Amino acid sequence: MGEAGIFHEDDRVELIDGEVMRMSPIGRRHIYCVRRLNRALSEWILRNSGGEVPVFVSVQDPFALNERDGPQPNLAILREPPIGRLPGPNEVLLIVEVADTSLVYDRETKHAEAGLPEVWLVDLNADRFEVHSEPGPDGHRKTVRFARGERVKSVTLPVLTLDADEVLPPREPEPQR
Repeated sequence: MGEAGIFHEDDRVELIDGEVMRMSPIGRRHIYCVRRLNRALSEWILRNSGGEVPVFVSVQDPFALNERDGPQPNLAILREPPIGRLPGPNEVLLIVEVADTSLVYDRETKHAEAGLPEVWLVDLNADRFEVHSEPGPDGHRKTVRFARGERVKSVTLPVLTLDADEVLPPREPEPQR
């Protein structure tokens, strides 16, 4: 639809369950967190991939779950897909969504039934990570939460850990009255 001119290149939309969904605007704390996560995940890949399996961090790019779903997660760790097609579920190692206003949507709709091995939701309002794993027909069966001061640990990529404080943005000061 983008190529056909139905949407402008700056429109923030994604295909979820066959419907075009508008994505939430991106705020300052969200931008900060995505940038910090991108750096941390990219550095982890460079240290740990050994070049054996071509994996990379994808930022704000769509992937094809099926014919009805083309989500655009904030970040993903992917295996390199064949040239000429979007990455599919077999290439997805980890999805990361940063959320303030979209947390419930991201948790319960966007990735719940996708069967992805691991989804991290960064809850900017609670300053914590939710690591969802063990996918099943009704969503992920396991959720582990990590707060400030803790190390976030991947379930499917066991050597992937990072300090929550490294990527969680500072709280914005309350407005002066």
